[in-house]
Amino acid sequence: MFQGASALNLDAKGRMSVPAKHRDALLVQGEGRITLTKHPDGCLLLFPRPEWETFRTRVAQLPMDAHWWRRIFLGNAAEIDLDGAGRILVSPELRAAAGIEKEVMLLGMGSHLELWDASTYAAKEQAAIAQGMPEALKQFNF
Repeated sequence: MFQGASALNLDAKGRMSVPAKHRDALLVQGEGRITLTKHPDGCLLLFPRPEWETFRTRVAQLPMDAHWWRRIFLGNAAEIDLDGAGRILVSPELRAAAGIEKEVMLLGMGSHLELWDASTYAAKEQAAIAQGMPEALKQFNF
């Protein structure tokens, strides 16, 4: 289970060091094999390979009227491996899709991680807070 937020930087080659708490889980769950793909909210999704295979199967089964969503998720998927230093390489195409240059936020989302441009994430989080709590959470006990 992935949880927590990490503020990180990409190096000049577009590599990101995965925090140890997530790296260990990625090594256990998928032997360091990862899939990165676009998300329409403007971030990238990072899956350990077994979780990706489950997600990929679900996306592939979407009805015909969702063919663009299959293209977004499956057509942009990149299979990558953790290197010996615990880093992943984020391709230039995926960095451009998410507006990522250097400063990023890595968010644990349970079965997967989200990778955001840090300033984009901060702006979207503030906008969500300013809109107030959605109905679905108003009856939720904290």
